[in-house]
Amino acid sequence: MATTKEYKEFIVEQLDLLDNITCRAMMGEYLLYYNSILFGGIYDNRLLIKIVNSNKKYSLQEEIPYKNAKPMYMVEDVENKEMLKEIVIETCKDLQVKK
Repeated sequence: MATTKEYKEFIVEQLDLLDNITCRAMMGEYLLYYNSILFGGIYDNRLLIKIVNSNKKYSLQEEIPYKNAKPMYMVEDVENKEMLKEIVIETCKDLQVKK
């Protein structure tokens, strides 16, 4: 099942506390970037973020975005904009260090 356009628009709206969020369509799903850093995506109407050390403290559930992919964390509380902002910033800080 591909992500609906409505759910994608809802998630992008929930991330509006962050400047420089971009969303790119990819095979029926959407990749999410913050300041040009790929931090996650929207898969089957689920917001998933890459697993890094800094976001483990949120105790998020691991999910597989698609067959044979690495596990990612699913953010269930997508209504909490402040928490989403915090998770994205911390995740991207870790991903930037890896570069």
